[in-house]
Formats: sequence, structure tokens, C-alpha cells
Amino acid sequence: MLFLCLIDVIITGEMNSWIQELVLTFVPLFIVVDAFGTLPFLILLSEGSSRKERNSMVRVAVITAGMVGLVFLFVGRFILKIMGISVGAFAIAGGIILLVLSVNFMTKGHMLEARHEEMVAVVPIGTPLLAGPATITTLLLLESQFPLYIVVISFMLNLIAALLLFTFSEHIVRFLGQGGVKAISKVFTLILAAIAVNMMLQGLDMLELINLPG
Repeated sequence: MLFLCLIDVIITGEMNSWIQELVLTFVPLFIVVDAFGTLPFLILLSEGSSRKERNSMVRVAVITAGMVGLVFLFVGRFILKIMGISVGAFAIAGGIILLVLSVNFMTKGHMLEARHEEMVAVVPIGTPLLAGPATITTLLLLESQFPLYIVVISFMLNLIAALLLFTFSEHIVRFLGQGGVKAISKVFTLILAAIAVNMMLQGLDMLELINLPG
């Protein structure tokens, strides 16, 4: 009886530790993946798309984010070291891409010359919005502090949450109407440009070329 109680305490302790580690890795990833913050841009970029095209875009975006995140999680440090690329440089490159896309939308009314849902899903939704420099940096940091499988599970749970949120984005579009979507698109295009500039500034800060406050 005493032996069974001891086993129960050990199992319970391990379970509590596992749950605690899962929470401690899930929360920071949830913040940096920022599916809620990316949702307006999904609505913007899927404007005029059919339900089938939007669902396809969502799947490609989440799969892209998952692939980018997992590649950097498992071999990111090695790739960056071999190629001589820093996370700061990656942040600057991602910021430039977002800035070009946002300027294109403001001046031409579209981000790409020939819009393909799969291409838009990969860039900018999959990366650098969902799996950008902040996500990659957080994954590498968590991997050095927690068991790898815990970090992978937390990342997958975040992607599932993003998938569910994006899948139901059509209800938001229906609620806003086409006029509302177009009006909000203009506002969020400016926000996207601001995110791009901020991403580049963070990259410069990581490279110690500037010193951001805080």
C-alpha cells in the first residue's frame, strides 16, 4: 500500500512538472506566434477568395509556419552558424519583405503582381508573420531551457490554435461585409508597414548596430 502511494506521488509529481513545463513553453510561443494579430492580415489577403481558396490558404500558411519553426528548432543554430546568418539579419530581411508587400498594397491595391493563394499563404502569412524572427528566437531559447519534446508539443498546439482561428475567419468577414473588410484592410496595411519597420529595428538591435530603449 505504501509502495503504491509512493508511485502515485512520483507519477503525480512528474505529471505536474510536465504540465508546468508545457504551460511555460506554450504561453511565450502563443504571444510571439500571435495568431490573433495575424488574423486581420489573413482577412485582408484573402479578400475576394472563395471559401475553398481561403481554407487552402490557411492550411498552407500553418504548414509553412510549422516547417519553418521546426527546421529552426532542430537545426536552426547549425544552419545560421554554417551560413553566417544571425537572427538579427533574418529579422531585417523579414521586415524588408513585409514593407515591400505593404507598400505594394497601398500603391497598387495588391501585394503581388499575380496573386496566388498558396504564395500569399507562404509569404507573408506563414513567414514572417506566424513564424518570424520572434518565434524562431523564442523556439531556440526555449529549446535550451526545456526538453525538446515539450517545446515541439507547445509549438504544435499553437499552430492548431491558429488553424482553428483562421478557419473560422469567414464568419468575421461575413459580419464585417465587403465594405468593412476593405476599410479595415487599409488601416491594417499601415500597421503591417509599422510591424515591418519595427522588425528591422529589432534586427538592427540584435546586431548591436543600434540600442533600442527597454
